[in-house]
Amino acid sequence: MDHRVGESGRVALDACRDHCGRVRSIAVGDVGGGDNLAQLVIPMLLLTNCYQHFSFSSGFANRVIGRLPGGLRSLGVPLHNLGVAAIAVQMCLVYVVSGLYKVQGEVWQDGTALFYIMRVPEFELPGLSNLVYNSDVLVFLGTYSTTLFLVYFPMGILVPRMRPWTAIASIAFHVSIGVFMGLTGFALTMVACDLIFLSSALSRARQMARTVGERWSRKRPESPRTRAVEQSTQPESDSPVGAPVPQAAKS
Repeated sequence: MDHRVGESGRVALDACRDHCGRVRSIAVGDVGGGDNLAQLVIPMLLLTNCYQHFSFSSGFANRVIGRLPGGLRSLGVPLHNLGVAAIAVQMCLVYVVSGLYKVQGEVWQDGTALFYIMRVPEFELPGLSNLVYNSDVLVFLGTYSTTLFLVYFPMGILVPRMRPWTAIASIAFHVSIGVFMGLTGFALTMVACDLIFLSSALSRARQMARTVGERWSRKRPESPRTRAVEQSTQPESDSPVGAPVPQAAKS
């Protein structure tokens, strides 16, 4: 198990959870869906080893972990898997419940929900929102594609080959929500949770990039300057060049 920068990342994550809880208790009216989801997901995230890639190693944490009993250190992998599974189940519940709730609405059934949503002043993006709700085709496609995507999201996650594409579609979906509706906090929280489904794909891409980089470095021709420097740094032999080889004495 490796701990990564930031230093004491789990402590900082728990402090973030405590801060979000205090904000919720003070500003009840300003709490959104992203804040509620963060409060649910952060305890699950504390179980995971989410500092393994794309960061710098911390020697201090490695020394602390090395002093723990072996049995306690061995719990890192099952706890990590438990946290990842819990986040995945939570995300599937969020999508399915949201999709089934929308299916019951009349505006979602007749394909006009996007027209009314994007005309709300709080969710309107000047100059772009009118281009969407003034187009019957975009409103129809956006409304029905949103409902179908939310309801069938777990199916795309359960199929391994569809999982990366489903996660990418979900990220694009919430980025559009953040841009067009201004719900940046909710969008960023959902995107961060969607990345849990891309962990395997990102690991494979990282390994592939490392392999390509190693092959490219081996095939890259050496410059004369680099070759001269390497030759100048090589240690000289003890015997001079062209020295005669000693012959064995004849009896």
